[in-house]
Amino acid sequence: MPVEFKVNGKDVAADVPPNTLLSTFIRENLRLTGTHRGCDTAQCGACTVIANGRAIKSCNVLVAQMQGADVTTIEGLAKPDGTLHPMQAAFKECHGLQCGFCTSGMILSAVDLLQHHPKATESEIRALLEGNICRCTGYQNIVKAVQTVQKQATAA
Repeated sequence: MPVEFKVNGKDVAADVPPNTLLSTFIRENLRLTGTHRGCDTAQCGACTVIANGRAIKSCNVLVAQMQGADVTTIEGLAKPDGTLHPMQAAFKECHGLQCGFCTSGMILSAVDLLQHHPKATESEIRALLEGNICRCTGYQNIVKAVQTVQKQATAA
């Protein structure tokens, strides 16, 4: 099945079996391994990417569904010169990561969260990140990182 879309601003064209998952395609065909596969049931959020401006779990989406889409993975979030996205920098600064397995999906979900809920309260941030599981941090520093970016955006 032919499919054409953008990943991290670059055109991608491929002929894939119709049952190919987006997470598999990103990791195996494009070699963008920051998109992790955890549960393969859309429960953990490790495979989260942004497609057409919304966070989605790529283990639950077929590549064929991405026809014409614009997809951003964690590799496409930083600037071309390597400058971290504010959310990536906040996760680093606030110690919002430990083992790193959930981090890429958590960061992309957090970017989506503030894009669509810029004035989210702490309890709303926690609720909106529920689709991403972190087994290491206890979430406090993840919430702190989101709030840091939120404050920076408000101050700008």
